[in-house]
Amino acid sequence: MRVLLLLLLSPLLACAEGSGAWQASGIGATLSQRGVVVNSAALHAPAGVNGMMTLIAWRYQTMTPEPAGLKVKLCAPGRCVVLDGPSGTTRELAGISASQPLIFVWEVPGRGRFYPLLRVSSNQVIVNYAPWGRNHR
Repeated sequence: MRVLLLLLLSPLLACAEGSGAWQASGIGATLSQRGVVVNSAALHAPAGVNGMMTLIAWRYQTMTPEPAGLKVKLCAPGRCVVLDGPSGTTRELAGISASQPLIFVWEVPGRGRFYPLLRVSSNQVIVNYAPWGRNHR
């Protein structure tokens, strides 16, 4: 599945000289209570990444149906973007250092338990970046 995602995003990965991309994935989380915020483990850039984020592709997979009202965010230190589904792309984190970690944040608003539990089996990001001071769009 990772190979398919990379193939679909390959045109996005081919930017100007000095640009690049990194990919990270991790296991998800389990939610059982409304009103509780659960963060994924941080997804880190490899050593040596230098530049600013331009375009981020994300994907998460659940093992159980998503409960009504589920809110998922992708966050860098100091800024988050609300995700509109289990996969997509965003430029909302553009300009942030590409070496910064990213986390997924899950929440089901309200109070009390819900069933079935939400089990997130995996999450993945592909971060495209450009050299500092250049305007890539």
